[in-house]
Amino acid sequence: MKFDAVLIAGPTASGKSQAALALAEKIGGVVINADSMQVYREAPILTAQPSDADKARLPHLLYGHVGVDEVYSVGRWRTDAIAALAEARSMKRVPIFAGGTGLYFSALTDGLAEIPEIPPEVRDSARGLLDEIGVEELHARLAARDPRTASKLRPSDPQRVLRAYEVFEATGRPLAEWQEAPAQSILKNSHIAAFVLDPPRSELRARIAVRFEEMVERGGLKEAAALAGLDPALPAAKLLGLRPLQALAAGQISRSDALEQAITATRQFARRQMTWFRNRMPHYIWYDPLQSNIIAQFGQISA
Repeated sequence: MKFDAVLIAGPTASGKSQAALALAEKIGGVVINADSMQVYREAPILTAQPSDADKARLPHLLYGHVGVDEVYSVGRWRTDAIAALAEARSMKRVPIFAGGTGLYFSALTDGLAEIPEIPPEVRDSARGLLDEIGVEELHARLAARDPRTASKLRPSDPQRVLRAYEVFEATGRPLAEWQEAPAQSILKNSHIAAFVLDPPRSELRARIAVRFEEMVERGGLKEAAALAGLDPALPAAKLLGLRPLQALAAGQISRSDALEQAITATRQFARRQMTWFRNRMPHYIWYDPLQSNIIAQFGQISA
């Protein structure tokens, strides 16, 4: 059975990159990033991008191709993904999308909704900002970035202002534009194999802790320090563990406190990812990577 594309989703530290690499080597694939943080070139360690050695084994696309000072959105990723699909097909390789950003997978299979679903991390950040600065200031910030939508909203209406702000934050496109011209699915009418890695929670928690400690040892602290002064409104400012590691680099907190804060935030983020996957991807093939590997899972459906 021939597949036009393979999708591999999962929470952070669940082993998506290695699963994608193993399958790509088995079936002649190219790995395409579907994670909103792994696009940034200045943070390959903090975002756990595939190593140079792994990239040398076969093509990897859309990793580290964007600067942290750019407002990168699902709309831009969709455009990049279409180009990556064309590149994979020109190489006569199977495109294998791997990552943890649910909205990217929705763009692949469902198209971007008329009013798109907002990733939990974006919603949490926007609501925190609303609590901090109030609805009128949030409206002013929306007006500076999306004047068209802001002009239609009352500055005193927190729910609608927050919604419009979330949509722009998540997608980089005005809410009014979404309402008028929804995009089509990238993989419409394609034959797809889709998986979600679902390791036991205790194992995932342990893997997150070990990986973050390894990141610091391998240069993650240096990466974080180099990003000091990054505009907090930019998407890259949401890099997991960035703030506590920057505080550590500045001598403001201890190493143990920084790691504890970073690991806790990453575990909370992984829980939000799993909530998204359960709600939006129940039709994917779910499996425990400790019990079965991706090649075995793929073989069962491709035989």
